[in-house]
Amino acid sequence: MKGNWYIVEENFNPQQKHVHETLFTIGNGYLGTRGSLEEGYPGQQSATFVQGVFDDAPVVHTELVNFPDWTSLEIILAGEQFELTRGELIFFKRSLNMRKGLLSRRVRWRSPAGKTVEFLFERFASMADPHLLLLQLSVKPLDFSGEIEVRAGLNTCAENLGLLHWEWLGQAVESRSAWLHLSTRSTRIEAGLAARMSARGGKNLHQEGWDVRGHPTLVLKCRVESGDTVVIEKAVSVITSLQTDHPHMAAWERIRDLEIPSWETCLKAHKDAWSKKWQKCDVIIEGDDEAQRALRFNLYHLLIAAPRNDKRVSIGAKTLSGFGYRGHVFWDTEIFMLPFFIYTQPEVARDLLSYRCHTLDGARRKAQTNGYRGAQFAWESAATGDEVTPIWLPDLNNPYTLVRIWTGDIEIHLSADIAFALWNYWQATGDDAFILSCGLEVVLETARFWASRAEWKEINKRYEFNNVIGPDEYHDHVNNNAYTNYMARWNLRIASDMLQWVSSNHPEKAAEIMAKLRINHREVEQWQKIADQIYLPFDPQSGLIEQFEGYFQLKPVDLLQYAGRKESMQAILGISGVNETQVIKQPDVLMLLCLFPDLFDQRILEANYDYYTSRTDHTHGSSLGPAIQTIMACRAGNIAEAYEHFTRAARVDLENLRGNSEHGIHGASAGGLWQAVVFGFAGLKVRAGKWEVHPALPDHWQRLAFRFHWQGNQQTIDIRRHGSGYEVQMS
Repeated sequence: MKGNWYIVEENFNPQQKHVHETLFTIGNGYLGTRGSLEEGYPGQQSATFVQGVFDDAPVVHTELVNFPDWTSLEIILAGEQFELTRGELIFFKRSLNMRKGLLSRRVRWRSPAGKTVEFLFERFASMADPHLLLLQLSVKPLDFSGEIEVRAGLNTCAENLGLLHWEWLGQAVESRSAWLHLSTRSTRIEAGLAARMSARGGKNLHQEGWDVRGHPTLVLKCRVESGDTVVIEKAVSVITSLQTDHPHMAAWERIRDLEIPSWETCLKAHKDAWSKKWQKCDVIIEGDDEAQRALRFNLYHLLIAAPRNDKRVSIGAKTLSGFGYRGHVFWDTEIFMLPFFIYTQPEVARDLLSYRCHTLDGARRKAQTNGYRGAQFAWESAATGDEVTPIWLPDLNNPYTLVRIWTGDIEIHLSADIAFALWNYWQATGDDAFILSCGLEVVLETARFWASRAEWKEINKRYEFNNVIGPDEYHDHVNNNAYTNYMARWNLRIASDMLQWVSSNHPEKAAEIMAKLRINHREVEQWQKIADQIYLPFDPQSGLIEQFEGYFQLKPVDLLQYAGRKESMQAILGISGVNETQVIKQPDVLMLLCLFPDLFDQRILEANYDYYTSRTDHTHGSSLGPAIQTIMACRAGNIAEAYEHFTRAARVDLENLRGNSEHGIHGASAGGLWQAVVFGFAGLKVRAGKWEVHPALPDHWQRLAFRFHWQGNQQTIDIRRHGSGYEVQMS
């Protein structure tokens, strides 16, 4: 099982450097650092992102800011600089220890002049102290003796794919430490970075600091004999004005207070913190090493992206591992990632939901701008909750042509998704205090939005939601998307139910909230009437839920004729072309069935699974789909097919299935993979305030075990194959 804790790169492939930078990201919830090479490589995309530090950017409105590369090292061996583009690379192996959150790289290199040396690079972002980063370099010359020089800098020229966000405010350099003070150009968020360097081994040790404006550099020189090893430690602290008024001083004090050397002490605290996390979150799979490793890889990336003790930030669609989507937050967080945290770390889930409370005013502004009441949450959200979805973007097939992006205008189901997430958290935790403090307000304001967005059609005597985009983004400007309409109805009803509960159990709080929002009982009764008359497209004879009005009349496409393709069906048919077919980006209707398992009977479930699965662009559509289809295939009784879907989700980043992992981890797929295992193969179901399991494991799985929190208590589930059935232990 030890090997299932490692992600390993055996040989260096420059063509895959950006993908590996994503895969080998380290982090601690406060920040994430991509796995670029310490010594640098032409074209690499070094990046460190800190939660909540956004700055204005053309076209995309705002983006997470790339911090100075704290890992940077220049290494000079007896006058020759170490670079993988020169000399001979004899050995290369990079590994990520997911159990410990430790990234290591072993290199044996021969210089152009014939000097052979071994390097060991190690780094971690402390899970015990979110502002602390450590890097250790071991250098061992094999066939020469001489001077080794290492230059460790903090370089403000850290770009976001061509855009520089930093202004220099100040710095100071001593012989062994330095600090840097910066500010973002538009949002004026200040950042403080401090670094310290020390060494063990070697002779004639000399250290000095270079006070280069915008690039304070620490320099260490020593003599090393052939066969001996010198170990160099670089400790860095990162703090922003979101935490303290003088971040550069706070960062410097933290570095100066560290013992020398600090690697072993800090690493132990870091490993202990990781051990506690895995005790809560690990899922054990026996009989499938690939599945075990892939699941841990995805959980690792969720854990290093989840903010801790900060209610103002959330997890972006690409986590903290890449430039994709500029750090913006989507429904990916609430529907796909949040369940993992609800059931393993409810305190983290509470903070993630608090972000939506914090950005509620931004959602109110969007609703008002669009002519609606209540709160309409932004499709892409950043620091304030205002809409930051780009309106136009370059066409991937023709960069001289712009494509209109409609999701920020008409993909409206997110508001109900957030209400659903709040309710789901409440049911699992019983956290009444959170609902009373802010959760109920979000649910009421989203219900108010749906009531104002609903359109009454007198001819049909029903309410409709027209000109929308559902989860399947291959089809836009559709009417009565089933997922959207069902979620709107649910949101309106649950708002009334929750308000009634608060009125019965906390009447003073109910009166306070109603007065604050200027809600009266007549308005709540109107929500109920609207909910009862929302059009829900459904064919009772076939049991099929029509994805949206008119979907059944679209052109069918046999996707088997496109087997072996390397592009999405949208790329092949064009945006307007795919819009005219039944091909879907992700299983829109199945998402609805997944969220509400008790709302539809088995006949409806199986009919819709069969119908929409054959029309889904599995390989090149949305990364959000395979995990959900895993769950639905399990519920339909097709375990072999469920495993095929599961494998697609498990490999999406590890094997770069969609060809875009260089832009960052697919966070929704990572969260969905946990759901696929727990809600799919383990069959965990929550209903009527209780939980139960109905396992259906793939044939080669011998054991599945995990822990989850329910109503303040940790539950342990251990499922073992026993003959033709299962032995389930619960504690």
